[in-house]
Amino acid sequence: MAMPTHTHLPKRRRLSPSPATATATATATVTPLDSLADELLFLILDRVAAADPRALKSFALASRACRDAESRHRRVLRPYRADLLRAALARYPSATRLDLTLCPRVPDAALSFFPSAPLRAVDLSRSRGFGARGLAALCAACPALADLDLSNGVDLGDAAAAEVARARGLRRLCLSRCKPVTDMGLGCVAVGCPELRELALNWCLGITDLGVRFLALKCKKLASLNLSYTMISKDCLPAIMKLPNLEVLSLVGCVGIDDDALASLENECSKSLKVLDMSNCQNVTDEGVSSVVKAMPNLLELNLSYCCHVTPSMGKCFQMIPKLQTLKLEGCKFMTDGLKYIGISCASLRELSLSKCSGLTDTDLSFVVSRLKSLLKLDITCNRNITDASLAAITSSCPSLISLKMESCSHVSSEGLRMIGKRCSQLEELDITDSDLDDEGLKALSGCSKLSSLKIGICMKISDEGLMHIGKSCPELRDIDLYRSGAISDEGVTQIAQGCPMLESINLSYCTEITDLSLAALSKCAKLNTLEIRGCPSVSSVGLSEIATGCRLLAKLDIKKCFAINDVGMLFLSQFSHSLRQINLSYCSVTDIGLLSLSSICGLQSMTIVHLAGITPNGLMAALMVCGGLKKVKLHTAFRSMMPPRMLNVVEARGCIFQWIDKPFQVEQERCDIWKQQSQDVLVPLPSYRII
Repeated sequence: MAMPTHTHLPKRRRLSPSPATATATATATVTPLDSLADELLFLILDRVAAADPRALKSFALASRACRDAESRHRRVLRPYRADLLRAALARYPSATRLDLTLCPRVPDAALSFFPSAPLRAVDLSRSRGFGARGLAALCAACPALADLDLSNGVDLGDAAAAEVARARGLRRLCLSRCKPVTDMGLGCVAVGCPELRELALNWCLGITDLGVRFLALKCKKLASLNLSYTMISKDCLPAIMKLPNLEVLSLVGCVGIDDDALASLENECSKSLKVLDMSNCQNVTDEGVSSVVKAMPNLLELNLSYCCHVTPSMGKCFQMIPKLQTLKLEGCKFMTDGLKYIGISCASLRELSLSKCSGLTDTDLSFVVSRLKSLLKLDITCNRNITDASLAAITSSCPSLISLKMESCSHVSSEGLRMIGKRCSQLEELDITDSDLDDEGLKALSGCSKLSSLKIGICMKISDEGLMHIGKSCPELRDIDLYRSGAISDEGVTQIAQGCPMLESINLSYCTEITDLSLAALSKCAKLNTLEIRGCPSVSSVGLSEIATGCRLLAKLDIKKCFAINDVGMLFLSQFSHSLRQINLSYCSVTDIGLLSLSSICGLQSMTIVHLAGITPNGLMAALMVCGGLKKVKLHTAFRSMMPPRMLNVVEARGCIFQWIDKPFQVEQERCDIWKQQSQDVLVPLPSYRII
C-alpha cells in the first residue's frame, strides 16, 4: 500500500518592523487626549455638555483616558441616592458643587462618612433626615465650603446652626423655613461666619430684633439679607441700615413693619441698598413708603405688591429715587392720579408691574407709558378695564419692549392685539392668554422674530394657519402655551416643531384635535423638557414612545385624561426618559406593570396617580417601595385604607409626602368654548382689600 505523501508548507517568517513602521506604531499608541492641555480639553467638553448633557456619559465610556478626563472635568455632582455619595466624590475628586436635591432623605450617616473634598457649594434644600451631627461632619470635611443651602429644614434648630457656624469661610447661607432656629442659633452663625455675603432667614419664626441686631454687628460684609415673614419690628431696622455693603433687603410679609417702624429711618441713610422687597407688608401705607425712599436714595428695584394704596403723594415721593429701574405694584389699588405721578417721577423705569391692580384706567396707563420711554418690561395681567386705547399707547410709546404680559385683558380686541406685532418687534416674552387673538394677530406677531416665550392659551380664534406664521418666523421660541386653544390640530403643532428647534416647553392641554402625529413631530425637538397634553384623548402610547425616544431631556410630563396611553408608553419612558422628574398619570389606562416599570426611573420625584382603574393596592405598594427618590405622591383617598400603615410610614421616612385627593371620577370634558363661557360666568371682580 502506497504511503501517503505529506505536503510541506513553508514556515511563516516573523518580519521585524522597519524603523519607520516602529515609530508610526509607537505614535499610534499615544492617546490623542494625552496631547491636549486640560484647559483645551475642558473647553471641548463644556461645548459638548452644552449641546447634550448625556454626551458626557458616552464620552466617559469610550476609553479609560476619556473616563479620567471626564472625572477631572466634572464640577457638579447630582447623585440620586445618598448611599452613593462617597463613591461619587471618590470618582469625581475635582467636583466643587454637590447638589443633593434629588435625594429626598440624606441621613447623618451619609454625611458623617464624608471624605475630605474641595467642595465649595452644597445644596440640601430638598432633603431631609440630617441634623446637627451630619452638618458637623460636612463642615469638617469641606474646609473650603462657601455656599450652603439648608432651605426647608423644618427640623433644623439652634444646634444645627451652631455646627454650620464652624464653616468660617461661608459666604452664602440659606436657612429659609428652618422654623426652630432662634436668636441663639443666629448668634452662633454671626460669630462663626464673619465672611457672610448672603443670608436667607425667611420663615424663621424664632428670629427677633435681638438676633438681627447682633447679626448686623458681626457680619459687616452682608450684601443680601432676607427677613421675610419673620417677627422683626422697628427695633432692628436702624442696625440693618448701618450695614455698609447691603444691596438687597427682603421684608415680605413682615407684620411688625409699619409706618412707625419706617419713620424711625429718617435719621438713617443707606446709600448701598439697591433692591427692596416690601410686598405683603399689610401695615404700611403711602406715608411709610415716603420714609423708605428718603432713607434709600439709590434704590434700583422696589416691590410694593399687595402693600398699600397708590396715592398721588406716594407717586410724588418717587422723585427722591431717580435711579429706580424696577417698580412692582401688583394687586395695589390706584387712587386718582396715583399712576400719573409715577410716570412723572420715574422717568428711568425699565420694568413696571401693574398685575391685578384695581382703579387702573386707559387714561392713566396711556399717560404713564408715554413718559417711560426706556420701558422694557410691562405687566398688566388681569386688568379688565383697559382697552385698545391703552395698547395703542403702549405699542407706540414703548417700541423697545422685550416683555409684555397682559393675560385676561378681555376688553382688548383682536385689532388692538395686532398692533403688538407691528410695533414691538423686539419682544422676547409675550403673554396674551385668554384674549381675542386671531390668526391675523399671529401673523402680525410673526414679525417678533426674537420671541422665546409665547403664551396664547384660551384663545379660541387661533388655528393652524396662525401657528404656521409663528413656526416660520420665530426660530428662537423655547416656550409656547396653547392651553385650551381648541382649533389647533396636528398641522399647527408640526409647524411649530419644525420651525422652532430650540423648543423646551409646550402646553397642549385640552387641544382635543391633536393626535400622535403631533407627538411624532415634537420628538424631533431634542431640548424639550416639559410636555403637557392633558385631556388629549386621541394621543396614545405610540406617540408617547416617539417622545420618549426623541426627547431624552424630558423632565415634566402631564398625560392626565389621555385614555389611550397604557403600559407600553410607560415601558418606553422607563427605558429612555431617565431625566423624568414629574408625571401625572390620572385617568390613563396604565396598570401595575406600567407603574412598576415607571418606578425604575431613579430621579422621579413627583407622581399624580388619581383614578387609575388598572392599579391595584399591591401594585401601588410595590411601585412606591421601588421608587426610592419620590418626594410627593398624589393618590385617591380610596387607597389609604387599602395600604398597610407600616408601608406608608416607610415611604414617608424616606422623605416622601402623600397628598390624598377625594375627587369624583369624571371622564367627560366640556368643549373649550363652553368651558370658557362657564369660567366667565363665575368670574368676580377683584377685591379692593389687600391680598395676603
